[in-house]
Order: sequence, then structure tokens, then C-alpha cells
Amino acid sequence: MKKLLNDPADAVADSLAGFALAHPDLVRLSPAPVFVSRAGGAVTGKVGLVSGGGSGHEPLHAGFVGDGMLDAAVPGAVFTSPTPDQILPAIQAADGGAGVLTIVKNYTGDVLNFETAVELAVEEDIEVASVLVNDDVAVEDSLYTAGRRGVAGTVAVEKIAGAAAYRGADLAGVAAVAERVIANVRSMGVALAAPVVPHVGGPSFDLGEDEIEVGIGIHGEPGRHRVPAADADAVTEMLLAPVADDLDLARGERVLLFVNGMGGTPLSELYVVYGRARRLLEERGVTVARSLVGNYVTSLEMQGASVTVLRLDDELEALWDAPVNTAALRW
Repeated sequence: MKKLLNDPADAVADSLAGFALAHPDLVRLSPAPVFVSRAGGAVTGKVGLVSGGGSGHEPLHAGFVGDGMLDAAVPGAVFTSPTPDQILPAIQAADGGAGVLTIVKNYTGDVLNFETAVELAVEEDIEVASVLVNDDVAVEDSLYTAGRRGVAGTVAVEKIAGAAAYRGADLAGVAAVAERVIANVRSMGVALAAPVVPHVGGPSFDLGEDEIEVGIGIHGEPGRHRVPAADADAVTEMLLAPVADDLDLARGERVLLFVNGMGGTPLSELYVVYGRARRLLEERGVTVARSLVGNYVTSLEMQGASVTVLRLDDELEALWDAPVNTAALRW
């Protein structure tokens, strides 16, 4: 497969260098150890937010560094956790004296490496709290996790927790808001075609022309089941029903509906999925109060999409609406 790369071994470094050059008003890049932080540095008196994970999911996480969201993001190699020696300086860079919240997706490598970095930060007298995102309803356990995986719901956690921090909440308050989002957000994804990891050069899994993989994660790992390809409405029902059922949505509730592209699906098709997902929610008596559609948590160029639903209340809705200025999300 053709890719716009030089040496595949330098894919992440080259991409990050270009990203930093494109957004100097928002971010600065530390090349060694590698992490991305706010261009203006830590905000004094504000809780800092740090997240990270393997590369290949762009714009997650570096694209969400900026006012109203993350203070630092730590990219690992493609589909590989960042190391503690990357994460610790990112925590230090995000510390404005009010403590730091780390937002970790539930993948084994991310969990272990962030735990180690947090322990090192605490030894340096930085107050740190952590939350674990596990919004994927597709599987309880996989080769990558113990429990549910963290996927596109991470965007809502980072946005809403970031707004709480900018509003002036203390570390315990920001962590509590993040935990509320985690408790009320669920996701499910589908793959129509596998991604190609640059240094591997071939698809992550084999999928026939007449097959789709329902319940995939964001690394091309297996899903809940492989089924014959179907039209958009049928596939959307396969994604939305388990999400809504797991949330136990009741008539009259308000939600954020987020249709996320996996990197290789046109926006026009994502809106087809959104339209059907919204109608299915309305049939349940659920009001879609806020929407997001686009490529925000990708899997390189995987063809496919995920559907995320977040149950809203007045506070979460206001925090979602609060101003944000990052490379990938701004209003």
C-alpha cells in the first residue's frame, strides 16, 4: 500500500515535527523525550490535564492540546504505549501548582506505564490523580486490555474535564467530573477494512470483500463478531443498539451523539451513520442535544466508524459547550 512517508521508522517523529510547525500558537514539541505541551506552558493555579497513548489515532491526543482541553499529550510509537520517561516530563510540563489529572485509555501498556510515571511524579511532590476510560461496549476482555477498552469516548472525557479545569475546579473536582463522563459514555465501532501499520506494510487483519468486523478497537484488534457486509442503516443499528442498551437510556433523557471516523471513511458516509443513529435514539424517546461527527479517534486509514453516546445533564452540557481552542476541536 502506498503511503506519504519517508522512512517508516521515522513516521511518528516526522508527523509530530510537521504538526508542531503547523500549530506554533497552540503547541510546542519536546523531541527527547517526545511529548507535546501547550505553547504557553502550564497555567498557574489551574489543574493540568495529561493524556497519551500509541500514535496512529490522530488527532488523538496531540490534536487536543490547547485552551480548554489538554495541557500535554504523550505519543508512543504506532499502536504502542508511550514510556514512563516520556510521561513524567509531560506531567511536569502540565503542572501549574494545582495538581495534574492523567486521562488513560484502558489498554494494558498505557495503564502500566502511566501508573509508573504517576508514582515518579508523586515522589517529586506533584499531586496527581488518574482516571481510566473504558467506554467500549464490544468486549469485556481482549489481548490488549483487562476489561473494556478506552476508545472514542476519550474525546468527551478530555473536553469536559478540560473545561472543568479551566472553570477553576480543584483536582478532586476535575477528576470527579471526568469519572461522571466515563460512567455515562459508551462506544461501539465497526471496520470495513483493516489499517496498515507503516513498519509492517500489510493489513492488520484479513477481512473479505463481503465481510465487516463489528466491535473493533482502535488498533485493528478483533471485534465482537465478523458478519456479512450490510447497508449503512443495518450496520448503524448493530452499533447503536448495544450502546443505548448498555447505558439503559430512558425516554426524555438528553445525549451527545458522536459519530467518529476511523480514518478511511468519507465524511459523507459518517453523516449517513449519524442520521440513522439519531433516528434510532429519537425512536427511543431520547433527545440528541449535542452532536459531533468526524475523524477524531482514528486507526490510521482503517475504513469504518464508531458510534459514541454520552448521557448529558445540565453541568456536562455546559462544560461541553465551554470554549475550546485546539488543533482538532475549537469553538
